[in-house]
Parts: sequence; C-alpha cells; structure tokens
Amino acid sequence: MRKFDVKKVIAAATVLATVFTVPAYAGSEDAVYRTLDEIKEDGTINIGVFSDKNPFGYVDENGEYQGYDVYFANRIGEDLGVDVNFVSTEAANRIEYLQTGKVDVILANFTVTEERAEEVDFALPYMNVALGVVSPDSNVIESLDDWNSDDQMIVISGTTAETFLIENYPDIPLQKYDSYATAKNALENGNGAAWANDNTEVIAFALQNEGYTVGIPELGNKDTIAPAVSKGNETLLNWINEEIKGLADEEFFHADYDATLVDTYGDEYKEELVVEGGKATDEN
Repeated sequence: MRKFDVKKVIAAATVLATVFTVPAYAGSEDAVYRTLDEIKEDGTINIGVFSDKNPFGYVDENGEYQGYDVYFANRIGEDLGVDVNFVSTEAANRIEYLQTGKVDVILANFTVTEERAEEVDFALPYMNVALGVVSPDSNVIESLDDWNSDDQMIVISGTTAETFLIENYPDIPLQKYDSYATAKNALENGNGAAWANDNTEVIAFALQNEGYTVGIPELGNKDTIAPAVSKGNETLLNWINEEIKGLADEEFFHADYDATLVDTYGDEYKEELVVEGGKATDEN
C-alpha cells in the first residue's frame, strides 16, 4: 500500500484553498473589481441601488426596481449589451460594496465628496443636490442656529447630512438610522424634531406625506450626484463617462426625470436638478 506524506498533502491542500478562495485584486490592494471586458464577457453588470427611496430607487408592488437611478442603470445595461443585476444597498455600505466587489457600479444617490473620492472613483455627475431639512408642520424648523438641545435630528448613517452636521453643528444631537425607511418611520413617529438628508429626498417626502414642510430647502453647499466605481477601475469609469457625455445628445436625463420624478416634483425642479453631459449647473 502506497504511503502518503501527511505534511505534503496538507501543504498542497492549503495552497489550493488559497488559490480558489482569495479574490482577484485589481489596481490597489483595497479594491476588488471587474474590468469592462470582464463584465462584458460575463454578460451581467452588478449595480447597487436603493430599494426604499421612491422616486430614486425602490421596489414596486410587482417586485421590480424602479426610479431615477434605476432608469439610468437599465440604459447602462442596454448600451453595454449586458443584463443588469440590481443589488439593494444602504447609504452606509455603498463604499464597502464597491471595495469588496459586490457591485460594479453604485447608482444610489451618491453625493460626490472629497472624502469619498479617496476611496472610490466618481464618474461625471448626472444630478444636482444639496442638503435639506424636513419637519412636522406643528414645529417647522427653518434654521439650525437656535436648535433646542433637548431635540434630536434624524439622519441616515453614512450620508453627507451626517458628516455636515457633525462638522458644522456638533451640538445638535443626532439620531442615526441605517436606511431611508427607518429614518422616515422615526420622523413619522416623532422620534426626532426634524430629518436632514439630500434635499431631493426630503422634498419628495414632504410632497408625498401631508403634514410636513421642508423649512430648510438648501443647507450648506450645492453638490452633485454621480456614479461610482471601485478605485482604479479605469476601463469601466471611462466607459461610463463617455456614456454620460453621449446621452446628452438626446437629453436622456430630462427624459429620465419625466419618466420617474415629474409626478413627485413637477416641472419646476427639472432644470435645477437635472445634469446633462456631466456638466453641473455651475459649469460652462
């Protein structure tokens, strides 16, 4: 009977396990991603979107993803010639999902900031945004300068609203939630005096829910919303940038607005929110 060297068998098994379980790293050591060619070869692109933020990203009564970001995601898949696999994400794990390779692209109301740009690569913008604050009609918050220290501000973890308030209003107590749905419920249940988030979202909430007013429609600087890919994924980033530029010829994002946002905001917000060709409102 042939004898086996147990130590050699264990060593070989360890090598094989390492080969088949360690993910393939591309670019920096912190990023795991698929290149444009790998996505095409696979036939599917994984896009992270919100599932509870109507009208930007949500799941309808038929279990289908809908919304402004989803409309764009479907066009990406169409023009890339691949199927779109929607991956539900929350604000706090958008960067993590990119860095771990769970998604190829994030299209989830992702505001461009310098801090985030150190961890992911942003493509050209497709929407303008600022922060806003919504509160009950019984106590409309119109300024944060005289905040009652006994009141709490509702925020979603991992959002620019959380960062802005910590840096600029450190004395305002924050009540943090992980998702849009839980933050919305907290406001409706009176758990906080107001809710700070992207103004597009709080305006939509006030329009869809009677008894609430956006007392502060613009807080801090105006920013932009853009797709994000893993740091160093240049082939996918370049393709998305060219896609956004090319879609300007047909005013794609105006059509996206008409299909997904006009019922909520009407025509009055269209030119303020929509960005075509990757050129924000303050660009020539």
